[in-house]
Amino acid sequence: MADQAESLAPATQLVALGREPRTPGGQVGAPLVLTSTYHAGGAEGYIRDGNPTWTALEEAIGALEEGEALVLGAGMAAVAAALSLLPHGGVVVASPIGYMGTTTMLRERAAEGALELRIVDTTDAEAVEAALDGADQLWLESPTNPMMELADLPRLCAAARAAGVVTVIDNTFATPLRQRPLTLGADIVLHSGTKYIAGHSDVLLGVLATRADEAGRALRARLAKYRHDVGAVAGPMEAWLALRGLRTLAVRLDRAEANARVIAERLATHAGVARVRYPGSGAMLAFDTVGDGARAERVCESTRLWVHSTSLGAVESQIERRRRYVTEPELVPETLIRLSVGIEDVEDLWRDLAQALDTLL
Repeated sequence: MADQAESLAPATQLVALGREPRTPGGQVGAPLVLTSTYHAGGAEGYIRDGNPTWTALEEAIGALEEGEALVLGAGMAAVAAALSLLPHGGVVVASPIGYMGTTTMLRERAAEGALELRIVDTTDAEAVEAALDGADQLWLESPTNPMMELADLPRLCAAARAAGVVTVIDNTFATPLRQRPLTLGADIVLHSGTKYIAGHSDVLLGVLATRADEAGRALRARLAKYRHDVGAVAGPMEAWLALRGLRTLAVRLDRAEANARVIAERLATHAGVARVRYPGSGAMLAFDTVGDGARAERVCESTRLWVHSTSLGAVESQIERRRRYVTEPELVPETLIRLSVGIEDVEDLWRDLAQALDTLL
């Protein structure tokens, strides 16, 4: 089936790939191989070398991203693996706004002298291009977490390639169904597989994808060596659950996105909302409330259906004021609330959110 992947629509790839060959009496789903040790003489000798359950998930995600994937134990393991490609003191160009785990790691490593960090507004393509001279990596999110800002990915990827800079794009928000950065010129695509890929708030997983060409495979080999050497491997059960979750990504995202569009439209007319931040696709959005941070926090605490939590991308709708974390950049407004819209009935979601917002009035 893998050799037919390019002819299949993404929604079909989600269901069809990463399965066992069709044999009479064989199982339909991918195997869950729970072992740390293999008999001698095979391709793998130990769990850090490989696992058939990883391979099945990597086949499916790699096809979706039009490249080749590598699964790791967590999204932050994927971040660390990508940063491991840097020389000591290497230069990273990145936005001041982004996933807090990534921005915190970049700042801490810069403070230690392990890398040089050039902070630039990635929505300003000219500013990014000017910062690429002598750089080693360009880190991008589009949309950004949690501000939902967009970058000109084709232009920035082309500029980075011309400058000899490796481009890493966190595609967690968009998913491969809404954006395929490798086709836009990126070198490495990163996902927190915990989020939309697995989709049920029960898995910790990271994913990296590289192009299916010589340069991309060379990068993947270095990333795989990092995974092996530091033990940043995924558990077989987590990989199997993520693959099971991946099967329904298309229907989950379509439903959640339809809900998000309705929620964004209605937020724009509520007297308690100062600004809505929705990029026009996907199921992530944010909005700024009137008043101060304490009042915005009260909105999150007042929901009954929306889950007040720090994650995203699951079937349940989640709400959070991001500046409740001291490490969130000050550029994020105190009153900004991030929503991960789920697959519940949209009228139930709106009623619950509206009654929480009414506490502002």
